Amino acid sequence: MKVEVLCVGHATWDLAMQMDGFPAENSKVQTEALVESGGGPAANAAWLLGRWGVPVAMAGVVGQDDYGQRILEEFQAAGVDCRLLEARPGFSTPVSFILANRANGSRTVINRKMPGAPWALAAAELVPCAPRILLFDGHEMSASLAAMAAFPTALKVLDAGSLREGTRTLASQVDYLVCSERFATQILGGEIGRANWKTEVACLRERNGKTAVITLGERGLVFDDGHHQGWLEALPVRAVDTTAAGDLFHGAFVYGLLQGWELDEVLRLANTAAGLSVQRPGGRPSAPALVEVLDYLKSHA
Repeated sequence: MKVEVLCVGHATWDLAMQMDGFPAENSKVQTEALVESGGGPAANAAWLLGRWGVPVAMAGVVGQDDYGQRILEEFQAAGVDCRLLEARPGFSTPVSFILANRANGSRTVINRKMPGAPWALAAAELVPCAPRILLFDGHEMSASLAAMAAFPTALKVLDAGSLREGTRTLASQVDYLVCSERFATQILGGEIGRANWKTEVACLRERNGKTAVITLGERGLVFDDGHHQGWLEALPVRAVDTTAAGDLFHGAFVYGLLQGWELDEVLRLANTAAGLSVQRPGGRPSAPALVEVLDYLKSHA
């Protein structure tokens, strides 16, 4: 089981509905648009990498139920190695209900994740992998730490969507902290704006990683690698659904690292992948093909 990338974290089944405005409480709303697919930060990144031809494995936990079987089948169809994806008896596969507002592209997520026994990866299970890159989302901290210990020379990337025990602990131990604006404001205590972004992203890098990237949604992203800083604008597109855009960003980011590209190139690739995805409904169904992203970059060089 030789893989280039090992993704460790959360796998869920997504039920996403598109509507023309966010529903009011105690109301009834009708929609004709329902998109179902697998989801989860690390899981979506793994799925994208598999679709883009990268040998990738997913490590996580699902239940021995219908949703878990759907997740497994979707991974396998994308070429993702699932030997480290545990199908646990008696555990209910996480399910996310997503309400996407067509008017502005925002999405609201309600995640059903049942508590379960702690999950860890045994060293013997990991030895055959030998990945060049590890991607974590902070949802399975014990397993993530085990992977770090097993592959000390692998590049380590953290997708930090919000501040929790796992993201706080892992953030200081990775090579690339690629976080949301929500995580950055939670850990720094201040908003990221045009006037203060250089100070804020530098503070995040010094405290939490060798390279820090903060994604800012429709405002783009900021980064600091210790040598230079930058602000990269988002693609000039109309967003209809931002579901999974951040996860696809992280998958594309890892793809760029595998190519040995400079950080500027890696960020342009990831930024483009996410920007193209928000123009389409759903999570994984919105993901662009690799050739589409490369063609866009070529035509906008």
